[in-house]
This record gives sequence, structure tokens and C-alpha cells, in this order.
Amino acid sequence: MKILLKTFLFSLFFISITASAQKSVQKAVIKTAISCDHCKMCESCGGLLEQKLLHHKGIQMITLDVKAMTITVVYNSKKTNLAAIKTAISKLGYDADEIKADAEGYQKLDSCCKPS
Repeated sequence: MKILLKTFLFSLFFISITASAQKSVQKAVIKTAISCDHCKMCESCGGLLEQKLLHHKGIQMITLDVKAMTITVVYNSKKTNLAAIKTAISKLGYDADEIKADAEGYQKLDSCCKPS
């Protein structure tokens, strides 16, 4: 009987930890401005976004949609927040919803990645 109770309590504990971890994972779609059609493959665009943003604490996955001009970000809300993610995108030279691209980050982009 004790083994059954221990197994039940362990299972309950594991389920509660898993449920709380899932609540902290958030997904956001951020509108941006992309001016070239190869940004997803370009090292200074898509590669830069993936490399830099994935190193940002709490970001688990990003997806760049060139046609829709959006960046979908999956992140842990216990480690970062949407405002910090938008600021990180801005510092790389891209608009992030209402936050305009940082001038210094924008200057570092290849000319093909800047609107004419």
C-alpha cells in the first residue's frame, strides 16, 4: 500500500511540475520589415536573427516568415519577456511591432536587407 501511495504522489508531483513548465512557454508573432526575398537564408538577416536571438536568455525557437514579414518567437516567460525580445530584435536592425529598428543595428545590415 505504501508503494502505491508513493507512486501516486510521485506521479502527481511530476504532473504538476510539467503543467507549470508548460504555462511558462509563450508564443508571440512579431511584425517586422524585411526588404529582400532571401532574408531567411542570408547570413546577415535570417542567420543573424537565429544566431543572436537564440542566444538571448529564454528564447527557445524562432521562425522567420518573409512573406508575412513576421518573426514567431517561442520563449520561456520566466526567463524573458516580450518587451526584451522586441528590444533584442530592434538592436539587430529590424522593426519589432511598435519598436523601430535601432540605427546602429540597421547600419550593420547588408545593403540588400535595407529598404531602398
